[in-house]
Amino acid sequence: MKHPILFLLSLFPLFAFGQSIQVDSNSFTPQQLIEDILIDSNCIDSVVVTNVVGGDFGGNDQSYGYFDATNTSFPFEEGIVLSTGRLQNTQGPNTSLSDDDAPGWIGDTDLEIVLDESNTTNATILEFQFSSSASEISFRYIFASEEYQEGNPNTCQFSDLFGFLIRPLGEEQYENIALVPDTQTPVKVTTVHPEIPGGCPAENEFFFESFNGANVPINFNGQTKVIEATAQLIPNTTYEVKLVIADEQNFRFDSAVFLEAGSFELATELGPNRLLSTGNALCENETLVLDATEVDATGYTWFRDGVVLPSETSEMLTVDAPGIYEVTVALQNGCESFGEIIIEFGETPMAVDVSVEVCDIDQDGSLTYNLFDTNDAVTNNDSAIFISNFFQDASDAMSNIDPIETPTAYEITSPGETLFARVENQPGCFTIAEVTITLTTTVTPLQIDPFQICDDIPIDGFASFSLSEITTTFNGQLPSDAIVQYYESQNDASLDENRLSTPFINTLANNQEIFVRVFSETDCIAISSVLLEVLSTPALDEDISLQYCLNDFPSTIILNSGVLGNTSGLSYSWTFNGSTLGATTSSIAINEPGNYVVTVSNTNGCSATRSISVQPSDVATIESITVDDQNQSTTVTVTVSGEGDYEYALDNVFGPYVESPVFTDVSSGFHTIYVRDRNGCGIVTGEVAVIGFPTFFTPNGDGIHDTWKIDGASNTLNPTEQFVIFDRYGKILFSSRRMGNGWDGTYQGKIMPSNDYWYLITFTDGRTFRGHFSLIKRGG
Repeated sequence: MKHPILFLLSLFPLFAFGQSIQVDSNSFTPQQLIEDILIDSNCIDSVVVTNVVGGDFGGNDQSYGYFDATNTSFPFEEGIVLSTGRLQNTQGPNTSLSDDDAPGWIGDTDLEIVLDESNTTNATILEFQFSSSASEISFRYIFASEEYQEGNPNTCQFSDLFGFLIRPLGEEQYENIALVPDTQTPVKVTTVHPEIPGGCPAENEFFFESFNGANVPINFNGQTKVIEATAQLIPNTTYEVKLVIADEQNFRFDSAVFLEAGSFELATELGPNRLLSTGNALCENETLVLDATEVDATGYTWFRDGVVLPSETSEMLTVDAPGIYEVTVALQNGCESFGEIIIEFGETPMAVDVSVEVCDIDQDGSLTYNLFDTNDAVTNNDSAIFISNFFQDASDAMSNIDPIETPTAYEITSPGETLFARVENQPGCFTIAEVTITLTTTVTPLQIDPFQICDDIPIDGFASFSLSEITTTFNGQLPSDAIVQYYESQNDASLDENRLSTPFINTLANNQEIFVRVFSETDCIAISSVLLEVLSTPALDEDISLQYCLNDFPSTIILNSGVLGNTSGLSYSWTFNGSTLGATTSSIAINEPGNYVVTVSNTNGCSATRSISVQPSDVATIESITVDDQNQSTTVTVTVSGEGDYEYALDNVFGPYVESPVFTDVSSGFHTIYVRDRNGCGIVTGEVAVIGFPTFFTPNGDGIHDTWKIDGASNTLNPTEQFVIFDRYGKILFSSRRMGNGWDGTYQGKIMPSNDYWYLITFTDGRTFRGHFSLIKRGG
């Protein structure tokens, strides 16, 4: 991320200038940049710049040039820089995105071929020829890029490309020497970076310097450490070098490579560093001959840790101690070539000679054995060392030749045999340990008692046996390295076939013999057997749930243990809600709901349990009965309370009973509601009256409809406060506070004629009803 500091720059221009590199695109020609800045040596001849390519930004700006980093924190004081953007945008501080393009700025085919990439653009190229009297040249550089984005997975995916391509003049194939040291990996953003959380693991992190904030000398988000590029040469041969950097895919997010002034110099190859970290360090008592031979050399000066070795003046140096070794080679033309190598020494592993007894269990005089099973004993459990190979001859082990071909399945055919283990550590240092293997046939018998478990549900003579638990019963008879396996037959045990897995369910009811084989490299164990016994367990009825009627308290109900079959020799223990009751009989009388558990045990020590859940129930309490007669259909609803599970019937104690406490389309008149507990705890009743007004009556003395009275009203249910009958003219014919037997159709003892009559009825609860009905005379 860029951090704008333009305001600070305007306040402190001298500070900013001193902290950033300065670039120059005009003071040096391409020939001078290569010959006088990068090389600056009379020992490299025939330097000729042959090709220059860069971005054309107009004016004095271009994509390559000279940089001066004096008085900055940049590792190089001066040098040349090649960029995929404007030269001016390489200068720090890191406050803007270098993201430049120029008209017609194309990529480079040679770079694409060497790196096996495609679609490059914005290539900057300085190409030159040279020759050298030494066998190697080297120079130092730093790669920097806007593609380095801290914490951003893009760092794992995108990178501009660059290369230092070299080839003998006249040849076609270039070699890229801009590589991660000691690898063939090109240096790129995607090959040199730390771990990117959520993106990718670190790659070659040792060579990554930093992600950059704002206050740095260059205008790039990240950079590598100083890396040295080297090339092997044929002395006095002309070579072509192409320094090239290019954007990949598009011009976005520029990169640059900074080459240190004067670092393009002669070098002498002494071979790769011999380091513990890279696994190629020397070992104790080992020597290494360094060869600094150069054509036309006139003298050699050797150094160890910066100190001259005065007696060492030849091209060869034998190294037998750690240190940083350097050589200066004087050449006939007055030039010098320099070489350096770091030598480290690893310690010789400490190994133990061991003697191992292995069991010839079938006593045939031979055994197939994994020799690497001795690794822990030979290395004394030191994880830093390991056995690399086994040999039958000590000298072969020392020379690491003719190892045993199948050490993991070595055939031992003699009673006692000594082999030789080559024990190494990570640097490859080694020692030799003797491994003596002795076959033994001495058998240690096993005494294994029958293993008994109680039958489980269902009670059928079959049960699940933990084989590992069986092993614990005779574990004290076994050597420490014993491995125990189980088999159904003795033949399977002898052949080590069809091993049983745990848990094992017996395949023969009640009793079954299975066979045991013990694998041990230190002791012989005979194949033995163990008798599996499934002991009988009391058989009980299934768990049940019962109800206790609270309205019957303190009456009791009987809970039975539910034993099936023979009950002799059984003992009983009861608990209530987890607490022991103290009852020891097969049945108990209880009058309290809760969870009861009975444990039934036999003389084998096996037991079974049965749970009995006693749920409370009770006769219902009718809290209210409501009548809704405001609609054409009258609805009666009964509300009850209680612990039971209730059902309801209307007018018939025998039902039918329904789940719903709501009755619809109830006729007028008096009704009885029955509420029954489904668990058998009893029936309660409630009376309800539904008001109805007859539409006619026939007062003719036949006993049918002789009076007009309200259905569903009495002195106790729906009592009236006022009962008045009118004729059509509003004349009161009958009036009473209570309805009694109703109106008989007379007025002052005289039968009224057939006609319509009106009523006004007020109930004691304040309800008032008005309407009319017909008086009909029949039979006269």
